[in-house]
Amino acid sequence: MLTGNNVGTKALWKLNIKTNEVIQFNKEGYIGAVSSGRKKLVYTKDSLKSPAQLYSANLDGTDHQQITFVNQEKLSKISFGDYEQFSFNGWNGEKVFGYVVKPANFDSNKKYPLAFLIHGGPQGSFGDHFHYRWNPQTYAGQGFVSVMIDFHGSTGYGQEFTDSISKNWGSKPLIDLQKGLGYALKKYPFIDGNKACALGASYGGYMVNWIAGNWQNQFKCLVNHDGVFDNRMMYYSTEELWFVEWENGGSYYEQPKNHERFNPANYVKNWKTPMLVIQGGKDYRIPETQSLATFTALQKLKIPSKLLYFPDENHWVLKPNNSLQWHAEVNNWLHQYLK
Repeated sequence: MLTGNNVGTKALWKLNIKTNEVIQFNKEGYIGAVSSGRKKLVYTKDSLKSPAQLYSANLDGTDHQQITFVNQEKLSKISFGDYEQFSFNGWNGEKVFGYVVKPANFDSNKKYPLAFLIHGGPQGSFGDHFHYRWNPQTYAGQGFVSVMIDFHGSTGYGQEFTDSISKNWGSKPLIDLQKGLGYALKKYPFIDGNKACALGASYGGYMVNWIAGNWQNQFKCLVNHDGVFDNRMMYYSTEELWFVEWENGGSYYEQPKNHERFNPANYVKNWKTPMLVIQGGKDYRIPETQSLATFTALQKLKIPSKLLYFPDENHWVLKPNNSLQWHAEVNNWLHQYLK
């Protein structure tokens, strides 16, 4: 299990199988691809302030050198928001970690609206990572502060912590998000808790739907990308059938109570927060009917809502022009309700 000085990172390790000596190559950032030679190794590393670049190092973990500076001229003209990691007592008093990313050109005398980002997976993590689709720096550049909580189920904190989300999709993570936000609002007085929007994709989109029915009055708006709406139809339509069986302890017809226990569709009557719904037409993991059902529920309840549909995208938005439109629509939604 990673220790307190490197949680939230994706570290590169060297293990000497003869002596059991362990060398950690990085205590910050996110290590990607690695190639090792007889004397040197080359790896990619990124962070919340830098896209991936190539680095080299000796095999003993010394002499780290950056060897590529891709887009350096453009990057030098961008104001990135500073960031830091924090921890708090989450579900059952257990330690949970999170990150705060300050707005670009931060002024400590000002209060800033909040983009509360919820990662997917759910066995995943935002962490100290330059995400190419859900990047908190895009919100920092718009004048928002971002908070990201690595709730129970996140990776990088030990297998027990990761496994704890199974059969608990709507319980432990929601408590972590609630306590994490409360902690951040107390610790960082520059966050305007009265102007907050929760955003998430995949499991994060599921959690947005769950929040809509089980955590009212905290957010001025919501953004739901390819999120689960109805656990029953999710089971009968997803191409990743093994996963929903694993997470719920069996098939829907064998364990219906497990699937229904945290089913967002059962709490639609509580919805009242404006929501932007986004969906890819070629998403077979969380099929388009899930988002269409979400949008139908919002419209029937006369809740301010908008549907953004990409017929040529799958579970992710990958095409450059589509990504530009995605960010423009999301940012406009946040500005509409938070400013």
